[in-house]
Amino acid sequence: MRVRPNVAMAVLLASLLSLCCLHPAAAQDVEPSAAQPTLKQDHVSVVGQDGARHDFLVELAQTPRQQEVGLMFRTSIPAGSGMLFVWPEPQQSAMWMKHCPVPEDMVFIGTDNRIMHIAENTVPYSLANVDSHGIAKATLELQGGITARLGIRVGDLVQGPGLGAPGKS
Repeated sequence: MRVRPNVAMAVLLASLLSLCCLHPAAAQDVEPSAAQPTLKQDHVSVVGQDGARHDFLVELAQTPRQQEVGLMFRTSIPAGSGMLFVWPEPQQSAMWMKHCPVPEDMVFIGTDNRIMHIAENTVPYSLANVDSHGIAKATLELQGGITARLGIRVGDLVQGPGLGAPGKS
């Protein structure tokens, strides 16, 4: 039996497409549906203008997928923990609360390693952009309300992994 060229080509293309869908990179395009496993952790400190120091053990969202999923589906954020997103290059940063069931304080860190903006108690599940209000080197997500409780303010210094010296990424 002879197969017509158009049919053979269609079968070949369908086979190639199905193989592409099995590739790990293709899986990253899938909408997150559960919390990601605990990521690598390290310490971050926020040093207030009055010298007060607040230490946090944070997860490091390093890959694009880890940054995409972030704290989605986490049902709690302990007071001394959070997640740090260090961007490959300083950028205008916009976050959201999609699939995030608990409020967060989003701390935007400028190129001088100082807090440039804090979005306090972000609204769970909101799709609204939470904007950095300027060029951010990193974003630190903490338990909702903790920045007010600890007196963490715009201008405080943030020290931690991947932040480097002020002005560097």
